[in-house]
Amino acid sequence: MNDWKKMLVCVDDTPTSFRGVEYVARIAGGLPGIHICLLHVYPEPPPDYYSQGGTLENYRREQEERSGKFLQQCGQTLLNAGVRNGSIEHDIRMAEQKTISETILSCQQAGAFGTLVVGRRGVSKAEEFLFGSISSALVHHAAACTVWVVSQ
Repeated sequence: MNDWKKMLVCVDDTPTSFRGVEYVARIAGGLPGIHICLLHVYPEPPPDYYSQGGTLENYRREQEERSGKFLQQCGQTLLNAGVRNGSIEHDIRMAEQKTISETILSCQQAGAFGTLVVGRRGVSKAEEFLFGSISSALVHHAAACTVWVVSQ
């Protein structure tokens, strides 16, 4: 099992995701040896993006600019709770030919993160059945780590 103090916190611009960051801040604030990576994974561009004149480079830049703003807000929340500045990093990735949950798990394994934190989005059972749930996939497929699913 990897070190639980090495945390991969999955974030997006939803209130549930931010509550996950606040939860981690309450637990990790002031603890020695904490390392937190704030990870945002975004999907590949929709097919009509290219037909409207978009390029992959522009799509990546748009996604990174938008996610950089809420990643900084999340990082500030952790700093305000007492997490040391050098203990926080940001990672922004596109889920290339993978699902978002597969991309998250690849990052978790590659970085040997012992704690994986994700917000649980409020989807109906029908939506979860049809489209799946990132938090559910992470709980079922994560290995060598603890998964914290922070609810609404």
